[in-house]
Amino acid sequence: MEASELLIADRDYARLSVLARGNVLAEELGRATVVPLARMPGDVVRMHSRVTYRIEGAGDCREVELVFPEQADPACGRISVLAPVGAALLGLREGQSIDWDDFPDGNVRRLHVVRTLAPHE
Repeated sequence: MEASELLIADRDYARLSVLARGNVLAEELGRATVVPLARMPGDVVRMHSRVTYRIEGAGDCREVELVFPEQADPACGRISVLAPVGAALLGLREGQSIDWDDFPDGNVRRLHVVRTLAPHE
């Protein structure tokens, strides 16, 4: 990852820590810095953020909303935080990239956050 700090809002962390047992999300939460929701920067991907990202070398950008598993609907652009791409996006800042290795072919790809829109509270 280009920047080492991964930020998670305290409210999101409380709910996500229950869901994270034994999956990729647990690793992300384990290295995150938890901050009060009121101090969460608007350019950080958090729950219900709209995020535009691209996988370098794979073509166009994709826009999704990061949601809890029961709200997921990939056909409508709502991606679960438990999905590999959802867990990878969580806590990244606009402009940040991460090497993402959760592909069936075993190749590592670079995921880049192009734009983030904070959820309306």
